[in-house]
This record gives sequence, structure tokens and C-alpha cells, in this order.
Amino acid sequence: MLLDPLRIPQDAWSHGEVLTVLAARDIGGLFRWIASLTGASQSRIGAAVGLEQGYVSRIMAGRKVTSIEVLERIADGCGMPDRARITMGLAPRQAATPPAAPGRPSEPPANRTWQDDVRSAAELWRGDVNRRDVLRQVAFSSAGYTLPALRWFTAPDPAPVTQPGRSAVGQPEIDTIRAMTATYRQLDNQYGGGHARDTVARYLHQEVTPLLTDGRYNHATGQRLLSAATELAQLAGWQAYDTAEHGIAQRYLTLALDFAHAAGDDGLGAEILAAMSHQATYLGHTATGLDLARAAGQTARRAGIPVLTAEAHVMEAHALAKANDEPACAAALHQAEQALDRADRSTDPQWLSYFDEAYLSAKFGHCFHALGRNTHAERFAARSLRMDNRYVRGRAFNLALLASVHAHQGQPDRACAIGAEALALTTQLRSARAVRYLRDLQTQLAPHRRLPAVRHFTGRIDATLGSRR
Repeated sequence: MLLDPLRIPQDAWSHGEVLTVLAARDIGGLFRWIASLTGASQSRIGAAVGLEQGYVSRIMAGRKVTSIEVLERIADGCGMPDRARITMGLAPRQAATPPAAPGRPSEPPANRTWQDDVRSAAELWRGDVNRRDVLRQVAFSSAGYTLPALRWFTAPDPAPVTQPGRSAVGQPEIDTIRAMTATYRQLDNQYGGGHARDTVARYLHQEVTPLLTDGRYNHATGQRLLSAATELAQLAGWQAYDTAEHGIAQRYLTLALDFAHAAGDDGLGAEILAAMSHQATYLGHTATGLDLARAAGQTARRAGIPVLTAEAHVMEAHALAKANDEPACAAALHQAEQALDRADRSTDPQWLSYFDEAYLSAKFGHCFHALGRNTHAERFAARSLRMDNRYVRGRAFNLALLASVHAHQGQPDRACAIGAEALALTTQLRSARAVRYLRDLQTQLAPHRRLPAVRHFTGRIDATLGSRR
């Protein structure tokens, strides 16, 4: 639910002092005014607007903010009314209250166009390539997924995606983007998100942006172009998530969802909502993860792709398991199995090929492990290892899961043996998630640290991974 966590009275925005600050885009002055008015700390302001506390401090000390995307985030986080937004030079945005159930809007969303989305994406990609400090300081905020999800369900049908640019864009350019995306996705699976993340950002900035902004295309071609760009932007967000750059990942996924809407691509929209759910649940925002999983499920059913419906159900189940709701989790897992049984995999898009019986088994294992049902978790974690060996990162995850289950079952020797396999694969990866799973295993084995096998294994983790997190 969209709330105003800073609790700024709406009439306060009409005061002369704040209007002067807004007109000058003096964000440091704005934050100081908010702190004085509400008593909010820098940490609380940062949480509301999705920025790290240290970056808020630097802004309040005089650091300028010029990025429109960050200004929009600040305006949204502060609950800024339209008059204040216009004073700051931003487009007005109608306030919207998210629906109780996804797809049942009570008010219309922001009036964005696909051209707005392209400009925002181009700014993000350029800033990511240039490694701008403002991007590095953007923090993940569960509320930051509320408006994009609301726009997905309530935005009117997108306007025609046409552009009278200088250079004609056709199927060869679109096929090239898709081929590059497939290559980058393969590298991501084999070596982790950090391996090609910078390369993907550069490709988006240097090759895809000119096609979107300067190309000439009709509506049908424009939709296919946006869909191809969406798939690559979603991958870039997933890579940032895998490297623990969660604020940047959130921005990539948010813009990818807007692109999917403009392209009229419900399948990719469902996949992106599922990725958002995955990230939110991983970071402990289970309520948000649950809402996004259900939104993904509704979209997958609209798209008519049973495999996506199965994926949405397992994301829902994982969030429910983290919330310790075992009956609802079991029901969602059953629905996932049924959906996958109905699926005709011959028509799957290439980007969905990872979702198979092994992936489903791994998610079942994670759910049962979170619920403390480790006998069931062990069975599914072991089954998850009957997988395509090209998914090196996935195998490292699944081995770490099985090792963790054995640790919780009081089998430290077995946990260390399997954990050693996970460690060997993780050394080949640039994946913060893979490292985190091993660090979690190290913590779980701490009560057995006097055992020689545990001492040896945890020492190898420290020696091999060093300070990696």
C-alpha cells in the first residue's frame, strides 16, 4: 500500500519556504525542511525516498541532485502533491491507491508514455555505464515496486509505438538484440551476474538506445523492438540483483515492466513481476513478494502461458513459506505442479527455458527448508541436482541448499562434503547470492566448529572467498 511514511501534511507543501526550495531543486534544503517539520532522521528520509542514508547526508550538506529519475523517486517518496511537483519542474502525477487485489484498480495510474519510458531507460543505462554515484546510492525499497505494478494493471492501452527517426529499424536489428541477449543470458548462467553486467549496460546504452530514440519504425516493428529491449533490460536487472546492487536492479526491473506494457507483451510482464517478487522475498519483504507473485500469476493467466503461471505459484509459495504460512504454501506448490503438468513446452519463449523440473524442485526445497520440513526439503534439493549442467550458478545454489538442509538435520560431515562442491563452483562465479548461501551455511555449521571437517571446510570458505559478500 502506498503510504506517506514521512507524514507531511498536504497543506504544508504550499508554504512559501518549501516552494522556494522546490523551484530551485534544492533537495538538501527540501530534506532539511522535512527533518524540521517531521523530526525524521536521515535514515528515515532515505528509506522513504529509496536512497542510502550516507547519500542523504551528502545531499543535505550540499550535494546537487540532477537526475530526473531520482527527483521523481524523491517526489513519490515524500508524497509530493501535483502543485509541488510542477514547481520542481516534474510532470504532475495523480495519486493512486493500489488495489487490494492486483488488477482491480481504484484510481488511474500516472500518465506516462512509452517515450517517457525510453528517456528514463536511456538515462539509467547511461548513468550505469558511467557508474554515477547517484545510482550506486539508490537503495532498494519495497514500496518502490508499488507504482510500477499499479501502472501495469491500470494504465490504458499503450499508444502506437512509432517513430519518424533518421535510420530505418527492421527485423535484423531486433534479431541482433535477441541474439546478444541469449549470449549474455548464457554467460549469466555459467559465470554469474557480475561477469557481463557492465557489458550488458554498455550494449543497452551504446547500441539499443540509438535504435529506440533515433530509429524509424512503424507500430508492429516498434513493439517488437521494445519487447527485445525489455528482455535485455530484465536480464540487466537480474544481473544487478545477483551482484547485490539491489537499488539498481529495482530500477532496471521497473523500467523493463513499463517497456513490456508499451510493447503489449504480457508474457514478459509476468516474468518481470516474478523477478520482482523473487528479489523482494530474498530481501525479506515477504508481503511485497507475495503481492508481486500474485500479480505475476494474474498476468501469466492473461498471457495464456502455463509455465509462467507455474513460476508465479512457486514465487507465491516461497513468500508464504518465508511468512511461515504452511497451508497456503502447500496449496500454491500444488497449483504450480498442476500448471507445469498442463504446459506445452514446445512453444516456450527462449528466455523461459530455465524453468524446468529441476528448477521447480529447487523452489520446493527452499520452501520446505524455510518451513523447517527438512526431510521434504532434502528430497527436493537432491532432485534439483538432476539438472542441465550449463546452469552452473543454479547448481551452486542447489548444492548449497542441500548442504544447508543437512546442517539443519545435524549432519555436519555431509553438509561439509556437499558444501565443498558448492564452494568449488562458486569460485568460478561472480555472484553475491552464491557467496551469501555459503556464508549462511558457514553460520549454520558454527555449532559444530570443533569438528575437524567443519573447521577445514569453513576455513576453506574464508580462504577462498575472503571478504566477498
